[in-house]
Amino acid sequence: MPIYYGLDLTGWILIVIASIITIVADCYVNKSYGKYKRIKTKNELTGVEVARKILDANGLEDVHVVETKGVLSDHYDPGRKVVRLSKEIFHGTTIAAASVAAHEVGHAIQDQDNYIMIRIRGMLVPFVNFGSKFGYIVLFIGLIFGYINLAWGGIALLLLILVFQLVTLPVEFDASNRALVQLEKQDILLKDEIQGSKKMLKAAAYTYVAGLANTILQILRLVLIVLDQDDR
Repeated sequence: MPIYYGLDLTGWILIVIASIITIVADCYVNKSYGKYKRIKTKNELTGVEVARKILDANGLEDVHVVETKGVLSDHYDPGRKVVRLSKEIFHGTTIAAASVAAHEVGHAIQDQDNYIMIRIRGMLVPFVNFGSKFGYIVLFIGLIFGYINLAWGGIALLLLILVFQLVTLPVEFDASNRALVQLEKQDILLKDEIQGSKKMLKAAAYTYVAGLANTILQILRLVLIVLDQDDR
């Protein structure tokens, strides 16, 4: 729910910068993923086989691997102990498929190891859902009716999204590091393939960095709008 009310030149500049960051990050990850989804691995293991091999090697036989709909909709479900892989990753025998599958298994290993940041992220989810659902509504009502304190309350709710993204960064980087270790340790990728995997996972991580930067700029823009309203 974008708010353009009361935007001055600074606000529009922040919008443009945020848009550029998002576009550049998307182009970078799409280019990297597009490259490595065309390069097959020497051992030709599918994504599901890669995931299963790493899970079993780490004593996670109880974690299931299933196919899910969508493109790059891959994720680990800690509640159900399930690694969900999109069709292209599940059946793919490419560097990209192996890398994404290993990354999601990295989250399962984090769960097994009680990695503190993934626990914190999990605890934040209900608060973030509440903040993202009602933050803009509260802010909008505050601006429309001139309730500045209410508007600041809306921004406070939106800050929960920023906190969640800050916690997500180390979680994602750590999962990628664990993935690379496992891909090499379990002889899933050769040395030259590992380099390609590093590049692809690095590009994917940049989307989280870009998302964080985007949120910071968006909140700063909203702060300027509220301050402008307060001065009237």
